[in-house]
Amino acid sequence: MRVVIAEDAVLLRAGVIRLLADENIETVAAVDNGDDLLGAVKEHRPDLAIVDVRMPPTFTDEGLRAALGAREAVPGLPVLVLSQYVEESYAVELLSGGAGGVGYLLKERVADVGDFLDAVERVAGGGTAIDPDVIAQLMARGRKNPLDALTARESEVLGLMAQGLSNTAIANSLVVSHGAVEKHIGNIFSKLGLEASSVEHRRVRAVLTYLGR
Repeated sequence: MRVVIAEDAVLLRAGVIRLLADENIETVAAVDNGDDLLGAVKEHRPDLAIVDVRMPPTFTDEGLRAALGAREAVPGLPVLVLSQYVEESYAVELLSGGAGGVGYLLKERVADVGDFLDAVERVAGGGTAIDPDVIAQLMARGRKNPLDALTARESEVLGLMAQGLSNTAIANSLVVSHGAVEKHIGNIFSKLGLEASSVEHRRVRAVLTYLGR
């Protein structure tokens, strides 16, 4: 896997590069601003971009705008965004494009090496990896149909799907059978009108409907 990193904090940038190198993941470019991110993405066409939301010069949303621009420049580019805080509007804007290969993690998650590397693999593979705190905040918002049609358990399953959990992991988390999880997911697909597609593609579309509406 080939990765581009955009992070202005030198120590965090170096730490992420080292973590990835230990897993034989190559960092082809490491930059500290949005403009250089766009240039690096166009030049290297990486398998994944890891981007800090807040970068110079104003430390507001430069990273997010650069990430969105990178996905426009390289359609389908997987992007994993790192943020110091839960910034709901940024998460929704990133997810609203209607495609997979997106992640939003709080920087504190990088300290959990296993979770971080798992998120890297999932997002690079076209899936999603959304921080549980971001999911909790999005769940607190009022919802409109078709999500209103989901039962409480189906909403819970969909929330775990958004974190990137497999069916087996969801079953273990909820202490239910694998078959029960498959049934809930089938109901979710049906209620969201996600038919005639691969299971994995429908899974991503369901998560994006849940988070990016």
